[in-house]
Amino acid sequence: MKKIFCIGELLIDFVAENQGNDLSKANEFSKKAGGAPANVACAISKLGGDSFFIGCVGNDPFGKFLLRILEDEKVDISMAQESDIFTTLAFVSLDEDGERDFVFSRGADRELVYDSSHKTYFEHNIVHFGAATALLGGPLEEAYSRYLFDGLTKNAFISFDPNYRVDLWKNKVDVFKRKCKTFIEKSQLCKFSLEEALLLSGKENVEEACEVLHEMGTEIIVVTLGSEGTWLSTKKFQKNIASIPVTPKDTTGAGDAFIGCLLYQIAKYPTIEALLDNEEVLTNMVTKANKAGAITTTNFGAIESLPTMQQLDA
Repeated sequence: MKKIFCIGELLIDFVAENQGNDLSKANEFSKKAGGAPANVACAISKLGGDSFFIGCVGNDPFGKFLLRILEDEKVDISMAQESDIFTTLAFVSLDEDGERDFVFSRGADRELVYDSSHKTYFEHNIVHFGAATALLGGPLEEAYSRYLFDGLTKNAFISFDPNYRVDLWKNKVDVFKRKCKTFIEKSQLCKFSLEEALLLSGKENVEEACEVLHEMGTEIIVVTLGSEGTWLSTKKFQKNIASIPVTPKDTTGAGDAFIGCLLYQIAKYPTIEALLDNEEVLTNMVTKANKAGAITTTNFGAIESLPTMQQLDA
């Protein structure tokens, strides 16, 4: 099985549970471990995969709490870093359907420093770029770009999830689109929400969006559609794959559970070329990943809600 390296932020989600989607009216928050790449690493590990987290937290009680959570989930944190800058925080509101909104207080995640020694571990493995904050400048963005180059030179399978957050990109959407393009061009797999696919392609429907995104370079596209399932697209076929019906409480980790489950399955597959030619295998992989995402929405907090393989096989 290939090793999977997840690069980006690890942060505290302060979740205003059962208080609606207006953060100005929230009085009580629950502390949860969060950050998309960290969630993905935990999703992979919980299924039995070999995941590594590369990111930075503060040398403070929150940072120590976060690293301990990842260790407890059996994620390898030997490549994680600590900074004197305070750990990044996100404040999350939830509406009645479990849909969420974020306000960020950025800190240590931006301080990740590139380490050239990591590239030797990337060879013929999987490198996942899924940070919401990674394209906002600073050492993290530089490290992100250099790790992309390392992954390409070491023949790694490259996965990209832009994790667009409105709060982070106010009045800078064109910059976001420009910076994402490099990763879309170089990745074999891209995971988008419908909003992201339309935004990055400039199209108004998912089919046309995928055509544009394929033209940029990526070979496999998955567009998550919530309760409507996932749109799977390669340069040879496109199809919608249904999810399972659930009553969602918190959708925060659904996309991370989905891509973590998909990467876990890809890590067991021999070659990307064989995968691209096998519609049945890809369909089965996305079906299982849909189930992982759906199960995660039925509880509060991303990491503690991630499913085990026993749950997926039930």
